Amino acid sequence: MEKADILGVKVDIVTMDEAVAASCSIIEEREPKMIVTANAEMILRATEDAELKSILNSAALVVPDGAGAVWAANTLGYEMKERVAGYDLAQNIMAIAPKLGLKLYFFGSAPGVAEKAKIKAESLYEGIEIVGVHDGFFDEEEEKRIIEDIREKKPDVLFACLGVPKQEKWLFERQSETGVPLAMGLGGTFDVMAGVMKRAPLWMQKAKLEWLFRGMMQPSRIGRLMALPKFAIEVLKSKK
Repeated sequence: MEKADILGVKVDIVTMDEAVAASCSIIEEREPKMIVTANAEMILRATEDAELKSILNSAALVVPDGAGAVWAANTLGYEMKERVAGYDLAQNIMAIAPKLGLKLYFFGSAPGVAEKAKIKAESLYEGIEIVGVHDGFFDEEEEKRIIEDIREKKPDVLFACLGVPKQEKWLFERQSETGVPLAMGLGGTFDVMAGVMKRAPLWMQKAKLEWLFRGMMQPSRIGRLMALPKFAIEVLKSKK
């Protein structure tokens, strides 16, 4: 699979359908692996965090999550056809999970949120089997119990919403302990599914303005959104 080198992060050039197919192949291999949903903010962070960059580049699949990643790839001479948002990829995986007999585990977000996301998933995808749920607040002892619970439940897919880069680092460091075939960090996905946070209207998604909507809904994110101009500048500077 061809990859686009964006500021040193290798992002797979895939469509949503190809990403779903690749996810199924990863699960079938039964070896603990990660999918990373790389947006502009994550890629920029990786330029200053060698550990994060190493984790991203060792992942089984890195999808272009965000208009910024797609723009960067195309600006650098690659042909990135579409954005593969982590939220949408997760929904696609959940949609086919009942047919494939896949078991899922929801880990992360504030107390009660993952449970609400589970209820939402069960209402959307008839027959889906979510074998475990735990929030993202834990100390060292609780972490051991979480890992033990994941190992006992034996999910095929682990969705973690702990925020970047905590979720990527946790999944990478614990993948041999959890033994889950496919693990993926999903940021605020549970919040959206639970109704705690709204997603941008479809027209804003299509207009590549989802980042603006998040800033409007969460003013505290404005500082993080300022990373976007910096990302664009760095991409243009790296263009040969």
